[in-house]
Amino acid sequence: MAEENANLVLEYLRRSDTRLQNMQDDLHDIKGRMTSVEEQLVRVNRRLDRMEERVEKIEKRLDLVEG
Repeated sequence: MAEENANLVLEYLRRSDTRLQNMQDDLHDIKGRMTSVEEQLVRVNRRLDRMEERVEKIEKRLDLVEG
């Protein structure tokens, strides 16, 4: 009986270890994806900044704003 309990405990520990490893793998994947999203967001913000600068230049040339 004690041996059965020990085997049962070991089985539960193995399952928990497997689940924990799966969660760690998923978290690693999520971190990689988040980094990619952040990098893309930086690129989009840079493009928007450049577009804003271009619009300001066009507005000045067309005398739509003072300055």
